[in-house]
Amino acid sequence: MDEPRWLTDEQQQAWRKFVEVLVKIPAALEGQLQRDAGLTHMGYLVLTTLSERDDRRLPMSRLAKRASASLSRLSHVVARLEAQGWVRRERDPEDGRVQIAVLTDEGFAKVVESAPGHAASVQHLVFDRLTPAQVRQLTKVCESLLENPAERF
Repeated sequence: MDEPRWLTDEQQQAWRKFVEVLVKIPAALEGQLQRDAGLTHMGYLVLTTLSERDDRRLPMSRLAKRASASLSRLSHVVARLEAQGWVRRERDPEDGRVQIAVLTDEGFAKVVESAPGHAASVQHLVFDRLTPAQVRQLTKVCESLLENPAERF
């Protein structure tokens, strides 16, 4: 039996700080979006992802990948967004098995209304505290952690 690969003291310290970031920042962003826009963070992510497309539409499976969500979770989020009139689902005319999420005009207006407050929160919680060099370093760290996700997640 192999010995466990225990964390070094330095790794333990880094890990605990990383976990703290993983908990506190998403909670703060969720709170801001709920309070100011009546949106969950995942709902906002879905709306903005669709808004960045020229045609404001994506197959649900591709949207799930871009939102880092399971298809099941995405389906629940999209159902809530549909109830608000911000998204609608359509069948792909070429493949009736494929559902496409479409951002409505009302949904696009919601993104335009919500984006400034969300961007201000991200600036305050993350980027106001980092130097330009640290931002570049953060990008590289995240890229390393996300490298070959199929093998790790």
